[in-house]
Amino acid sequence: MSETRSKNLPPWEALVMVAHYLDPQTLALASCVSKSWCQAMSLDVVWQPLCSSSFPSLSNLKISYPSVPYHRLYATGLAALKRRHKPPSKPRLSIDNIVFTIQLSTKGVPIFTIAEAASKMNNNQVFKFDVDVKHGSFKGIKGLEEMKVTWNVVLKGWEAIFTMMDWQGKLSCRAVEGWFSEELPCAGCCSSEVGSGIVADLKVDMKVEKVSVGILRVVDWRYVSIEDGLRYLQHFLLPCQCDGM
Repeated sequence: MSETRSKNLPPWEALVMVAHYLDPQTLALASCVSKSWCQAMSLDVVWQPLCSSSFPSLSNLKISYPSVPYHRLYATGLAALKRRHKPPSKPRLSIDNIVFTIQLSTKGVPIFTIAEAASKMNNNQVFKFDVDVKHGSFKGIKGLEEMKVTWNVVLKGWEAIFTMMDWQGKLSCRAVEGWFSEELPCAGCCSSEVGSGIVADLKVDMKVEKVSVGILRVVDWRYVSIEDGLRYLQHFLLPCQCDGM
């Protein structure tokens, strides 16, 4: 029976010729048929053009590492491509579970203090929130005035708190609004010496009637999406799950 089966199998040369016309997924499936098929479908002569066209930089590694087969280089490139384009998971932190506390003071005297649920503040589908200020009889900010701004994000129930901004200095005398920004630390378990590429942004008009807070990308100075902002904050407000990933 084994002799009959071996006669029905296509010759080695035919397998190699057919392999040149197969796509990577079909080659991978065909290599599971038998040991001889696996050898035929894994030849460098079959995978070299596929690897060179899809991942030319990896294909050039063959010069430095000739023992690494092309099908392995292709698989490595494909896995890296899938990780790069993998959509981010939904944030575990909800906008309903955070509270913003904002304080503006001058010369040690508070101008206003805000404690507002983020879900109740105005936003436009990006991580930028506006809130009206009630400060009594304060007449507004003057140029070159010493200011201190603090913005905290608090997990409901005061289970955790993260300081987005703690800025102190003087405003420009030409400013039409107070604009404060500070680079945020890198999220997660990464080194704090690596920049995050995002900044905390806070604006207040000179009459101190409205305050805007948000998170900006440094690369294009656009506000991040709400989900991206929540994914960033959850690293500091919720237990880390890096060990379980």
